[in-house]
Amino acid sequence: MKFKRVLVKLSGEALAGKQQRGFDHEVIMGVAKQLKTLVDGGTEVAVVIGGGNFWRGRTSGDMDRTKADQIGMLATVMNAIYVADVCRSIGMATSVQTPFMLGSMTELFSKDKAVADFKAGKIVFFAGGTGHPFFSTDTGAALRGAEVEVDALLFAKNIDGVYDSDPKTNPAACKFDRISCQEMLRRDLKAIDTTAAALCIEQKLPVVVFDLGAENSIIRVANGEEMGTTIYIEG
Repeated sequence: MKFKRVLVKLSGEALAGKQQRGFDHEVIMGVAKQLKTLVDGGTEVAVVIGGGNFWRGRTSGDMDRTKADQIGMLATVMNAIYVADVCRSIGMATSVQTPFMLGSMTELFSKDKAVADFKAGKIVFFAGGTGHPFFSTDTGAALRGAEVEVDALLFAKNIDGVYDSDPKTNPAACKFDRISCQEMLRRDLKAIDTTAAALCIEQKLPVVVFDLGAENSIIRVANGEEMGTTIYIEG
């Protein structure tokens, strides 16, 4: 089933490519072209980007957690502005919304404005997470996705789905084609964080986890192709 409105969650690390830090322009251009294809085909697209290519607040040592998370929020804003500009360079209209004021660099989050932007063919970037510490960009994506009523969350990662154990350390790890969000939590698989998962369950919001590096993966998933792992909601 082709989705009408989606939120694409991109990991910052995936955007960094092989260099693992900063921006890999070739990777980001590839993402931008896929997003353009979706919008040109009538799909309404929102984007949330993590900040891990610049900052990992939860591994920042003895730093105050609130301050570390604030730096992480700003890292997501930098990523959103950069990727939005790449999208604009290939002819896409974009907007970047944040939960806090940043002068003229972004707009303050508004559901009504976001929906109007979708209808106008814009890609809407939600940056800055929830605006509060202790919440991951997974939770920010689930929150914004629920608010603007997307059909699904598409989590593009540097792994091709959800496994029963870490495939990096267990060569026998088994990938799920489908797993319920409730079962994922029971198994403590950590494909998405528990706060985001709880919100997805409450709002009956499915998630597809897939490999960003696979050819045209964002387009294929948004158009309903079964790839990666679908995390569905029981009941």
